[in-house]
Amino acid sequence: MARWRFSLSLFLLATLGPWLALADHSFENTAIVRTVELGGALVHITTTYAVKALEDGSAVYTIALGDDEHEKTSWLEAKIKGQSAVLPLEKALKANASTNLVVETVQTHATYPWPEEAGQKDGQSLKYETDLLVLSPYVTSVQRTKIRSPSPQVHSYTKPEGLEAFTLEDPVTKSGSTLTYGPYKNIPQSTTEDFVQERQQHVTIHYSCDYPVIEVTKLTRTAEISHWGANLNIQDNVHLHNGGPRLKGHFSRLEHQSSAYFGRQPPHIIPGLTLHLPAGIHDVYYYDLIGNVSTSHLRTAPSVPKGSQNNQFSVLELKPRYPILGGWNYSFTLGWDTPLGDSAGWDKESGKYVVGVPVMTTIPGTVVDVAEVKIILPEGATDLEFFPPFPAAMNELSTHVIYLDTIGRPTITLHYNQLTDQHAGVIYVTYKVPFSAHLKKPLAVATAFLGTFVLAFAWKRIDTRIQRQK
Repeated sequence: MARWRFSLSLFLLATLGPWLALADHSFENTAIVRTVELGGALVHITTTYAVKALEDGSAVYTIALGDDEHEKTSWLEAKIKGQSAVLPLEKALKANASTNLVVETVQTHATYPWPEEAGQKDGQSLKYETDLLVLSPYVTSVQRTKIRSPSPQVHSYTKPEGLEAFTLEDPVTKSGSTLTYGPYKNIPQSTTEDFVQERQQHVTIHYSCDYPVIEVTKLTRTAEISHWGANLNIQDNVHLHNGGPRLKGHFSRLEHQSSAYFGRQPPHIIPGLTLHLPAGIHDVYYYDLIGNVSTSHLRTAPSVPKGSQNNQFSVLELKPRYPILGGWNYSFTLGWDTPLGDSAGWDKESGKYVVGVPVMTTIPGTVVDVAEVKIILPEGATDLEFFPPFPAAMNELSTHVIYLDTIGRPTITLHYNQLTDQHAGVIYVTYKVPFSAHLKKPLAVATAFLGTFVLAFAWKRIDTRIQRQK
């Protein structure tokens, strides 16, 4: 059983190493505390390592993730407790010095509905499975794991056995909506195959979840930059899926209207979404496969000056054409225009335009399985560079041709997988537009009009009759 390791350096950059590479024994864990915040489509985990250096100049600390944990983890960030800077830190520890390393991760598709089917008026319950012990290549004095359910209604949970070597007390306790596994003491290096096979255990928590499991199976965002119109158009094609329990039986519109009227909406139904869009937007449109959807409400906010700390945003209360029940899908298109000046600037040193394009519009608690961000630059743009907030799975450069274009517009396409609300960021694109490129569109328009006029003029003077009249 292979193990995936992420090596964090307190002096150098983070590095990856194969699981067989032995971590040096220059550290020990005086304590490990893991907190798991259960949810629907996302599970947030915070692990605090109280690290003690055994040698002077200790600089590389290795974090281990099991196979299952690695497969589910889509976002990982490490910090020193009390500091906002993300590792790496230019710092080495002296012998007997200690620090607290905080590692935050987000897991996607880590829960599943149980039972798998539910009636329209039934509640919603999910299951979450994880390993009992936190893996570490270092000796650990004490560790505990706290698992918090969004509801105090926890139907069942695993009670581990055979832990006499680590604790003589109850291996798990429950208080309200929190389960505490541990404390477990004097845990040896736990990344060896023998330890995993003999000591590691699997735990399962079955709990109630009072809000829907929202998944975006595919998101396609297109951002078109126009200098002539001083406009940035953003359009999202969204394929939404309700990952909750499948509907058992038939859907009743009467029951749905009755539940909505009395404010007792079942938790596994998605009645609508509330999205925070940029300030200063206009010409917002929302439609699905049938046509325009007019059951939504938009509250716009004025544009915010650059450099302002005022975090204003427009609010769109998006209501689908029908309620989305467990297992159902819904595809829609959402788009808007914003003044280009709100997100663009000019760098005098490089002589380039700088435009910021958000990766996505975040839906809280939602996972985006596959995302494609396409940025269409002005025709004739050169010296392209782009700086995403995190690496993409794949990048592409292509040409996009629409009406009145001559050679087409350069296009940058970035592909992402398993995005969460932690991946909200801005892609910055820099480019140059020569003066001659600004003239291409008016010249193309003038040429089209002139050509049409010449053809009409010539056609009017050509005799197309077979026989002339005497």
